[in-house]
Amino acid sequence: MRWCPSLMLFGLLAAVNALSSSGNRLLVVLEDSAEKGLYSTLWGDLEARGYNLIFESPKNEQLSLFELGDRAYDHVLLLPPKSKGFGPSLSPKNLVDFINSDGNVLLALSGKSTTPSAVSSLLLEFDLHLPPDRSSVAVDHFNYDTISASERHDVLVLERPGRLRPDTKDFFGGEGVLAIPSANPHTLGDSSLLAPILRAPATAYSYNPKEDAGSVEDVFATGSQLALVSAMQARNSARFTLLGSVESLQDKWFTASVQVPGGKQVETANREFAKQLTAWTFKETGVLKVGKIEHHLAKDDLTVEDLNPRIYRVKNETVFSIEISEYAHDKYIPFEVPANDALQLEFTMLSPFYRLNLTPTKQTENSTVFSTQFTVPDQHGIFSFRVNYKRPFLSNIEEKHEATVRHYAHNEYPRSWEISGGWVWIAGLWSVIAGFLALVVVWLYSAPTSAADRRKKTQ
Repeated sequence: MRWCPSLMLFGLLAAVNALSSSGNRLLVVLEDSAEKGLYSTLWGDLEARGYNLIFESPKNEQLSLFELGDRAYDHVLLLPPKSKGFGPSLSPKNLVDFINSDGNVLLALSGKSTTPSAVSSLLLEFDLHLPPDRSSVAVDHFNYDTISASERHDVLVLERPGRLRPDTKDFFGGEGVLAIPSANPHTLGDSSLLAPILRAPATAYSYNPKEDAGSVEDVFATGSQLALVSAMQARNSARFTLLGSVESLQDKWFTASVQVPGGKQVETANREFAKQLTAWTFKETGVLKVGKIEHHLAKDDLTVEDLNPRIYRVKNETVFSIEISEYAHDKYIPFEVPANDALQLEFTMLSPFYRLNLTPTKQTENSTVFSTQFTVPDQHGIFSFRVNYKRPFLSNIEEKHEATVRHYAHNEYPRSWEISGGWVWIAGLWSVIAGFLALVVVWLYSAPTSAADRRKKTQ
């Protein structure tokens, strides 16, 4: 058993070197091994960040995403296939099962080849829709690279996306422009799990270059309806990213210079954007972790026994706190709620009785403690402390802790003389008693009439 300490040390070093919070095993599915050299910079960047890259062909019959019921890989990077699909081992069902098992997937497409129907079926599982012909590219006659696409106008030049919503963090922003060549565009459905990362310009449209028509009459979608890069975060916080242009990951576009009509020649920021995109997809950023959750009565002399009681009384002053950390590339840091957003506590039975904002009250080296204080409502039953925080590009937080709320005990109600509104009734009661006692005293001490007086009355 001498090998056990060495094995444990190796596993520890592997965990330390991996920047991803969910593991470093990355499966790269590449059908044509000759194209591997086109992405050498991407492979080098991933390996420098601690990923263990395993290159496999979809034609490999021994390939499997699971081994003995567990995930064989932590992440999957799918490059567009040239055949009819990725094979039975990477069927839509297997990929969905992989995501349901907390695996992360980055799927890259290309407008230079027809997308297989199996890939379209996979995207439909996530409410992502490709053009009907599956051979379309995004074309823009105003925002294109005049150096490499002076005639076809299929190399789009776009500004890097900034903060995509006021209540989200900026995981993909920065200075510079992006070159998106031969992008296979797509549209997003109504699912709340979807979020666009990079949309097409307002003047772009979907076009099938295989058609001989000089003009486009029936357009699949135009402008911002078309998405070039989109993300789906499942309810278990597993991540799926769809990149419409695999060519944007190639070495030549990492260092290329582009120029829009009438503009200056600038160098692309594709390499930095690829780092941001893979970092988010493979859970290097935007990962939230919940630490201690405490609730107790609002008092100063707290003990360990006072924390997280199972029973509260109505109208108790109660304090709730939750500790949250955010994983950023290689370590956990204190989580900060984005501007124009709020982290909330729900004190709920069948429906929330309270919905309160949690404010940061304490910060440690790698976490933030959010707290709030409230009065337990005058309603007995089984209540829940619930924190349900789900935002685009941040992993989900859903915590629920139950507690019983009881009424006052018979000896806990306030005495009648402590209630000022009852003083009138107390005074009336005592006045009746005092009048009765006075009547008794008068009756007892009144002299009875004599016999002569009684005779006189009878006569």
